[in-house]
Amino acid sequence: MKLSIFTATAVALALAHAGPASAQAPIVIKFSHVVAPDTPKGKGAEKFRELAEKYTGGKVKVEVYPNSQLYKDKEELEALQLGAVQMLAPSLAKFGPIGVKEFEVFDLPFILPNKAALQRVTDGALGKKLFDLLAPKGMTGLAYWDNGFKIMTANKPLRMPEDFRGLKMRIQSSKVLEAQMRALGAIPQVMAFSEVYQALQTGVVDGTENTASNIYSQKMHEVQKYATLSDHGYIGYAVIVNKKFWDGMPADIRTQVSKAMDEATKYANSISQSENDEALADIRKVGKTEIITLTADQKAAWRKALQPVYEDMSSRVGKSVIEEFLKEANAGTN
Repeated sequence: MKLSIFTATAVALALAHAGPASAQAPIVIKFSHVVAPDTPKGKGAEKFRELAEKYTGGKVKVEVYPNSQLYKDKEELEALQLGAVQMLAPSLAKFGPIGVKEFEVFDLPFILPNKAALQRVTDGALGKKLFDLLAPKGMTGLAYWDNGFKIMTANKPLRMPEDFRGLKMRIQSSKVLEAQMRALGAIPQVMAFSEVYQALQTGVVDGTENTASNIYSQKMHEVQKYATLSDHGYIGYAVIVNKKFWDGMPADIRTQVSKAMDEATKYANSISQSENDEALADIRKVGKTEIITLTADQKAAWRKALQPVYEDMSSRVGKSVIEEFLKEANAGTN
Protein backbone atom coordinates (compact mmCIF):
# COMPACT_ATOMS: atom_id res chain seq x y z
CA MET A 1 0.00 0.00 0.00
CA LYS A 2 1.38 3.40 -0.98
CA LEU A 3 2.00 6.00 1.67
CA SER A 4 0.69 9.46 0.88
CA ILE A 5 3.41 11.99 0.19
CA PHE A 6 2.47 13.86 3.35
CA THR A 7 2.60 10.71 5.50
CA ALA A 8 5.90 9.58 3.99
CA THR A 9 7.42 12.98 4.62
CA ALA A 10 6.13 13.07 8.20
CA VAL A 11 7.68 9.66 8.87
CA ALA A 12 10.98 10.79 7.38
CA LEU A 13 11.02 13.92 9.53
CA ALA A 14 10.12 11.97 12.66
CA LEU A 15 13.00 9.57 12.07
CA ALA A 16 15.34 12.49 11.42
CA HIS A 17 14.51 13.96 14.85
CA ALA A 18 14.50 10.67 16.73
CA GLY A 19 18.02 11.24 17.96
CA PRO A 20 21.59 11.11 16.66
CA ALA A 21 22.16 8.25 14.23
CA SER A 22 25.00 5.83 14.58
CA ALA A 23 28.23 7.04 13.02
CA GLN A 24 28.17 3.84 10.95
CA ALA A 25 24.65 4.33 9.60
CA PRO A 26 24.76 4.60 5.79
CA ILE A 27 23.29 7.49 3.84
CA VAL A 28 20.12 6.13 2.27
CA ILE A 29 19.14 7.17 -1.26
CA LYS A 30 15.61 6.14 -2.16
CA PHE A 31 15.51 5.94 -5.96
CA SER A 32 11.93 5.75 -7.22
CA HIS A 33 10.80 5.22 -10.81
CA VAL A 34 7.68 4.13 -12.70
CA VAL A 35 8.91 1.54 -15.21
CA ALA A 36 9.82 -2.14 -14.97
CA PRO A 37 13.24 -3.32 -13.77
CA ASP A 38 13.97 -4.95 -17.15
CA THR A 39 13.97 -1.67 -19.11
CA PRO A 40 16.90 0.66 -19.89
CA LYS A 41 15.94 2.92 -16.96
CA GLY A 42 15.32 -0.02 -14.63
CA LYS A 43 18.68 -1.59 -15.43
CA GLY A 44 20.42 1.79 -15.16
CA ALA A 45 18.99 2.31 -11.68
CA GLU A 46 20.22 -1.11 -10.57
CA LYS A 47 23.68 -0.43 -12.01
CA PHE A 48 23.82 2.87 -10.12
CA ARG A 49 22.81 1.11 -6.89
CA GLU A 50 25.56 -1.45 -7.32
CA LEU A 51 28.27 1.10 -8.16
CA ALA A 52 27.30 3.71 -5.55
CA GLU A 53 27.43 1.14 -2.76
CA LYS A 54 30.72 -0.25 -4.09
CA TYR A 55 32.52 3.10 -4.54
CA THR A 56 31.44 4.48 -1.17
CA GLY A 57 32.38 1.27 0.63
CA GLY A 58 28.83 0.87 1.92
CA LYS A 59 28.58 4.43 3.26
CA VAL A 60 25.69 4.91 0.84
CA LYS A 61 22.75 2.53 0.55
CA VAL A 62 20.56 2.86 -2.54
CA GLU A 63 17.00 1.53 -2.37
CA VAL A 64 15.45 1.20 -5.83
CA TYR A 65 11.65 1.21 -6.10
CA PRO A 66 10.49 0.40 -9.68
CA ASN A 67 7.04 0.09 -11.26
CA SER A 68 5.42 2.98 -9.32
CA GLN A 69 5.80 1.05 -6.05
CA LEU A 70 6.04 4.33 -4.13
CA TYR A 71 4.63 7.05 -6.38
CA LYS A 72 2.86 7.46 -9.70
CA ASP A 73 3.88 9.90 -12.42
CA LYS A 74 2.14 12.96 -11.00
CA GLU A 75 3.24 12.31 -7.41
CA GLU A 76 6.93 11.56 -7.71
CA LEU A 77 8.28 15.05 -8.38
CA GLU A 78 6.41 16.46 -5.40
CA ALA A 79 7.73 13.58 -3.29
CA LEU A 80 11.29 14.48 -4.29
CA GLN A 81 10.77 18.16 -3.51
CA LEU A 82 9.42 17.24 -0.07
CA GLY A 83 12.32 14.87 0.61
CA ALA A 84 10.19 11.72 0.79
CA VAL A 85 12.52 10.24 -1.85
CA GLN A 86 15.99 11.43 -2.78
CA MET A 87 16.35 10.42 -6.44
CA LEU A 88 14.16 10.02 -9.51
CA ALA A 89 14.58 9.50 -13.24
CA PRO A 90 11.41 11.09 -14.65
CA SER A 91 10.83 11.38 -18.36
CA LEU A 92 11.75 14.79 -19.70
CA ALA A 93 8.09 15.59 -20.40
CA LYS A 94 7.30 15.63 -16.67
CA PHE A 95 9.02 18.95 -15.97
CA GLY A 96 6.54 21.00 -17.99
CA PRO A 97 3.67 20.58 -15.51
CA ILE A 98 5.85 21.88 -12.64
CA GLY A 99 6.74 25.03 -14.57
CA VAL A 100 9.98 24.11 -16.37
CA LYS A 101 8.35 24.08 -19.79
CA GLU A 102 11.63 24.29 -21.69
CA PHE A 103 12.15 20.52 -21.20
CA GLU A 104 9.15 19.90 -23.45
CA VAL A 105 11.39 20.75 -26.42
CA PHE A 106 12.36 17.05 -26.36
CA ASP A 107 8.70 16.17 -27.07
CA LEU A 108 8.53 18.05 -30.36
CA PRO A 109 7.82 15.61 -33.21
CA PHE A 110 10.77 14.53 -35.38
CA ILE A 111 13.11 17.01 -33.66
CA LEU A 112 15.89 14.42 -33.28
CA PRO A 113 17.24 12.86 -36.47
CA ASN A 114 19.32 10.26 -34.60
CA LYS A 115 21.05 9.38 -31.32
CA ALA A 116 24.22 11.30 -32.21
CA ALA A 117 22.12 14.47 -32.38
CA LEU A 118 20.63 13.64 -29.00
CA GLN A 119 24.07 13.34 -27.42
CA ARG A 120 25.14 16.69 -28.88
CA VAL A 121 22.17 18.31 -27.13
CA THR A 122 22.37 16.58 -23.75
CA ASP A 123 26.18 16.92 -23.54
CA GLY A 124 26.13 20.51 -24.81
CA ALA A 125 25.31 23.96 -23.49
CA LEU A 126 21.54 23.47 -23.73
CA GLY A 127 21.61 20.27 -21.69
CA LYS A 128 23.41 22.10 -18.87
CA LYS A 129 21.16 25.16 -19.17
CA LEU A 130 18.04 23.01 -18.77
CA PHE A 131 19.47 21.36 -15.64
CA ASP A 132 20.21 24.82 -14.19
CA LEU A 133 16.49 25.62 -14.44
CA LEU A 134 15.74 22.85 -11.92
CA ALA A 135 17.65 24.42 -9.00
CA PRO A 136 14.84 26.86 -8.02
CA LYS A 137 12.53 23.83 -7.84
CA GLY A 138 14.78 22.19 -5.24
CA MET A 139 16.26 19.68 -7.70
CA THR A 140 19.73 18.99 -9.05
CA GLY A 141 20.12 17.35 -12.45
CA LEU A 142 22.77 14.64 -12.52
CA ALA A 143 22.46 12.90 -15.88
CA TYR A 144 20.42 12.34 -19.01
CA TRP A 145 19.41 8.73 -19.63
CA ASP A 146 18.30 7.56 -23.02
CA ASN A 147 15.38 5.26 -23.77
CA GLY A 148 14.75 5.71 -27.46
CA PHE A 149 12.39 6.63 -30.23
CA LYS A 150 8.67 6.03 -29.86
CA ILE A 151 6.28 3.84 -31.78
CA MET A 152 2.50 4.28 -32.03
CA THR A 153 0.13 1.46 -31.10
CA ALA A 154 -3.62 1.05 -31.57
CA ASN A 155 -6.28 -1.50 -32.46
CA LYS A 156 -6.38 -0.19 -36.01
CA PRO A 157 -3.48 0.32 -38.44
CA LEU A 158 -1.90 3.79 -38.24
CA ARG A 159 -0.27 4.54 -41.57
CA MET A 160 -1.49 8.04 -42.42
CA PRO A 161 -2.39 11.02 -40.20
CA GLU A 162 -6.09 10.60 -40.98
CA ASP A 163 -5.99 7.12 -39.38
CA PHE A 164 -5.75 8.83 -35.97
CA ARG A 165 -8.99 10.74 -36.37
CA GLY A 166 -11.18 10.35 -33.28
CA LEU A 167 -8.89 7.89 -31.49
CA LYS A 168 -8.34 8.36 -27.74
CA MET A 169 -4.55 8.24 -27.39
CA ARG A 170 -2.79 8.06 -24.03
CA ILE A 171 0.05 10.52 -23.52
CA GLN A 172 2.25 11.75 -20.70
CA SER A 173 1.33 15.11 -19.24
CA SER A 174 2.82 17.44 -21.84
CA LYS A 175 1.23 20.32 -23.73
CA VAL A 176 3.48 19.51 -26.68
CA LEU A 177 2.23 15.92 -26.79
CA GLU A 178 -1.35 17.18 -26.51
CA ALA A 179 -0.75 19.44 -29.51
CA GLN A 180 0.86 16.55 -31.37
CA MET A 181 -2.17 14.28 -30.95
CA ARG A 182 -4.60 17.04 -31.84
CA ALA A 183 -2.59 17.78 -35.00
CA LEU A 184 -3.13 14.15 -35.98
CA GLY A 185 -6.86 14.38 -35.26
CA ALA A 186 -6.67 12.22 -32.13
CA ILE A 187 -8.02 12.96 -28.65
CA PRO A 188 -5.13 13.13 -26.13
CA GLN A 189 -5.70 11.38 -22.80
CA VAL A 190 -3.22 12.16 -20.00
CA MET A 191 -2.80 9.08 -17.84
CA ALA A 192 -0.29 7.63 -15.35
CA PHE A 193 2.01 5.03 -16.91
CA SER A 194 0.96 2.40 -14.36
CA GLU A 195 -2.67 2.68 -15.53
CA VAL A 196 -2.12 2.35 -19.29
CA TYR A 197 -2.34 -1.43 -19.70
CA GLN A 198 -5.75 -1.65 -18.05
CA ALA A 199 -7.00 1.39 -19.97
CA LEU A 200 -5.97 -0.22 -23.26
CA GLN A 201 -7.44 -3.57 -22.22
CA THR A 202 -10.82 -2.07 -21.30
CA GLY A 203 -11.00 0.41 -24.19
CA VAL A 204 -10.78 3.53 -22.01
CA VAL A 205 -8.09 4.56 -24.51
CA ASP A 206 -7.62 3.27 -28.05
CA GLY A 207 -3.87 3.51 -28.31
CA THR A 208 -0.64 4.97 -27.00
CA GLU A 209 2.90 5.99 -27.88
CA ASN A 210 6.02 4.67 -26.18
CA THR A 211 9.28 2.87 -26.75
CA ALA A 212 9.22 -0.83 -27.57
CA SER A 213 10.90 -1.74 -24.27
CA ASN A 214 8.23 0.06 -22.22
CA ILE A 215 5.41 -1.41 -24.30
CA TYR A 216 6.76 -4.95 -24.05
CA SER A 217 7.68 -4.86 -20.34
CA GLN A 218 4.17 -3.63 -19.47
CA LYS A 219 2.54 -6.19 -21.83
CA MET A 220 0.73 -3.45 -23.76
CA HIS A 221 1.36 -5.37 -26.97
CA GLU A 222 -1.02 -8.07 -25.73
CA VAL A 223 -3.93 -5.62 -25.96
CA GLN A 224 -2.91 -3.70 -29.10
CA LYS A 225 -3.34 -5.17 -32.57
CA TYR A 226 -1.00 -2.82 -34.44
CA ALA A 227 2.30 -1.03 -33.81
CA THR A 228 3.70 1.56 -36.22
CA LEU A 229 7.48 2.10 -36.30
CA SER A 230 7.12 5.86 -36.64
CA ASP A 231 10.13 7.12 -34.64
CA HIS A 232 8.11 10.33 -34.43
CA GLY A 233 9.15 11.24 -30.91
CA TYR A 234 11.72 10.55 -28.24
CA ILE A 235 11.66 9.38 -24.65
CA GLY A 236 14.56 10.18 -22.39
CA TYR A 237 14.96 10.72 -18.66
CA ALA A 238 16.66 13.20 -16.37
CA VAL A 239 18.18 11.64 -13.28
CA ILE A 240 17.56 14.18 -10.55
CA VAL A 241 18.22 14.40 -6.83
CA ASN A 242 16.78 16.51 -4.04
CA LYS A 243 19.06 19.57 -4.05
CA LYS A 244 19.21 20.04 -0.26
CA PHE A 245 20.04 16.35 0.22
CA TRP A 246 22.72 16.45 -2.51
CA ASP A 247 24.34 19.67 -1.28
CA GLY A 248 24.37 18.31 2.29
CA MET A 249 26.18 15.11 1.37
CA PRO A 250 29.87 14.99 2.45
CA ALA A 251 32.01 16.11 -0.49
CA ASP A 252 34.06 12.90 -0.68
CA ILE A 253 30.94 10.72 -0.75
CA ARG A 254 29.27 12.99 -3.30
CA THR A 255 32.34 12.56 -5.55
CA GLN A 256 32.06 8.78 -5.38
CA VAL A 257 28.30 8.85 -5.97
CA SER A 258 28.88 11.13 -8.99
CA LYS A 259 31.41 8.64 -10.33
CA ALA A 260 28.84 5.86 -9.93
CA MET A 261 26.23 7.97 -11.73
CA ASP A 262 28.60 8.72 -14.63
CA GLU A 263 29.32 5.03 -15.13
CA ALA A 264 25.67 4.00 -14.70
CA THR A 265 24.74 6.63 -17.30
CA LYS A 266 27.21 5.22 -19.84
CA TYR A 267 25.82 1.75 -19.17
CA ALA A 268 22.14 2.76 -19.40
CA ASN A 269 22.69 4.72 -22.59
CA SER A 270 24.72 1.93 -24.18
CA ILE A 271 21.95 -0.66 -23.74
CA SER A 272 18.92 1.43 -24.69
CA GLN A 273 18.98 0.62 -28.42
CA SER A 274 19.57 -3.11 -27.95
CA GLU A 275 16.87 -3.30 -25.27
CA ASN A 276 14.34 -1.73 -27.62
CA ASP A 277 15.46 -3.91 -30.54
CA GLU A 278 15.05 -7.05 -28.41
CA ALA A 279 11.66 -5.91 -27.13
CA LEU A 280 10.44 -5.31 -30.67
CA ALA A 281 11.66 -8.77 -31.69
CA ASP A 282 9.81 -10.25 -28.71
CA ILE A 283 6.61 -8.39 -29.66
CA ARG A 284 6.90 -9.88 -33.15
CA LYS A 285 7.39 -13.35 -31.65
CA VAL A 286 4.27 -13.11 -29.48
CA GLY A 287 2.35 -12.56 -32.70
CA LYS A 288 -0.57 -10.56 -31.30
CA THR A 289 0.58 -7.27 -32.82
CA GLU A 290 1.15 -6.52 -36.49
CA ILE A 291 4.24 -4.34 -36.98
CA ILE A 292 3.84 -1.57 -39.57
CA THR A 293 6.84 0.09 -41.25
CA LEU A 294 6.01 3.44 -42.82
CA THR A 295 6.92 4.17 -46.43
CA ALA A 296 8.84 7.36 -47.22
CA ASP A 297 5.63 9.00 -48.47
CA GLN A 298 3.70 8.00 -45.35
CA LYS A 299 6.41 9.37 -43.05
CA ALA A 300 6.47 12.60 -45.07
CA ALA A 301 2.72 12.92 -44.51
CA TRP A 302 3.25 12.51 -40.75
CA ARG A 303 5.95 15.19 -40.76
CA LYS A 304 3.72 17.59 -42.68
CA ALA A 305 0.76 17.00 -40.36
CA LEU A 306 2.92 17.55 -37.26
CA GLN A 307 4.93 20.57 -38.43
CA PRO A 308 2.36 23.10 -37.06
CA VAL A 309 3.12 21.86 -33.53
CA TYR A 310 6.42 23.80 -33.62
CA GLU A 311 4.66 27.10 -34.23
CA ASP A 312 1.87 26.32 -31.77
CA MET A 313 4.30 25.48 -28.97
CA SER A 314 7.04 28.05 -29.61
CA SER A 315 5.54 30.50 -27.11
CA ARG A 316 5.31 27.78 -24.45
CA VAL A 317 8.65 26.02 -24.88
CA GLY A 318 10.51 29.14 -26.03
CA LYS A 319 11.46 29.93 -29.61
CA SER A 320 15.10 30.45 -28.62
CA VAL A 321 15.18 27.03 -26.89
CA ILE A 322 13.81 25.34 -30.00
CA GLU A 323 16.34 27.15 -32.20
CA GLU A 324 19.26 26.28 -29.90
CA PHE A 325 18.11 22.64 -29.76
CA LEU A 326 17.92 22.39 -33.57
CA LYS A 327 21.31 24.11 -33.94
CA GLU A 328 23.04 21.71 -31.52
CA ALA A 329 21.20 18.64 -32.84
CA ASN A 330 22.18 19.37 -36.42
CA ALA A 331 25.71 20.66 -35.77
CA GLY A 332 28.18 19.14 -38.19
CA THR A 333 25.53 17.87 -40.58
CA ASN A 334 25.11 19.01 -44.14
